[in-house]
Amino acid sequence: MWAYIIRRVVYNIPVFLAIVLLVMVLLRQQDPVPGLLGKNATQKEYDSKRKELGLDRPLMVQYVSLLNQIVRFDFKQEMWTQPGMTVGEQLRKAIPPSLSLTLPALVLTSLVSISIGLFSAFARGRWLDKALVFFAVLGMSVSFLVYIIFGQYLGSYQLGQLAGRPIFAIHGYEPGLEHWAYYLLLPVLISVVVSMGYDTRFYRAVMVEETGRDYITTARSKGASTAKIMFVHMLRNAMIPIITRIMITLPFLVTGSILLETFFGIPGMGNVLLTAILNSDFPVVEVFASIFSGMFIVSIIATDILYAVFDPRVRLQ
Repeated sequence: MWAYIIRRVVYNIPVFLAIVLLVMVLLRQQDPVPGLLGKNATQKEYDSKRKELGLDRPLMVQYVSLLNQIVRFDFKQEMWTQPGMTVGEQLRKAIPPSLSLTLPALVLTSLVSISIGLFSAFARGRWLDKALVFFAVLGMSVSFLVYIIFGQYLGSYQLGQLAGRPIFAIHGYEPGLEHWAYYLLLPVLISVVVSMGYDTRFYRAVMVEETGRDYITTARSKGASTAKIMFVHMLRNAMIPIITRIMITLPFLVTGSILLETFFGIPGMGNVLLTAILNSDFPVVEVFASIFSGMFIVSIIATDILYAVFDPRVRLQ
């Protein structure tokens, strides 16, 4: 297994290097200096600013400098839009809010969606199955932005009016478990409602396919209970697509949910990345994109390893 892991890592190093280089090239298609200085800047100020930002150096020199920071995981370059703050400091500040939002949403969505998929598959064709499918389709048919707006209006404003005090925050963030429910519970619930629609349909399709397998018929003929068939036999054999679905979403924990973080004023990685893109803050975009691509590659390798762990028929070679 270790030989397989090392080989996959080595194979993906050129892919990672190419992604980082591509991001740098695409960013430099538009000169950010005029936007930072304004239209009335002189040529001398323009040249001085380019030198200060390091844009006067050859692209490959900038590329090697960025790779050096990535290898050491020491992002000491200053942000262009916030002088005095390094990219590493901004990264350390942005990761906790993003994980506080996305990890609970991922766990809740997975647990609820898998459970609904199981029950819907066993009640296939009956009213319970039709009702669950209806709400799943409804959840994925309405825009994410609509859920955010209605969630803020109903969950924050109207509920606060009924209770006589704010229950959920509409905007803002404070660290600490004591503040988590006030600032993050509402966006987590909105994320679960939206994501559950897509996941429920996927898991239902997986479970419906499993119900027709021979081992399910054998288990029923042996008198196994419905609960044992659902949560032992069927769930275990459906772990491959479940793992695939969950692992695919893991890289997006790095950037968080851009819409939720933006509308709720949560200073997570998605919000920071969007702001950096809009302001042409190259150091932030380059580092965040590098981390995102690295996480995606790691998740793919981890998915293959988990296949072998949960399914003995899979051999890593």
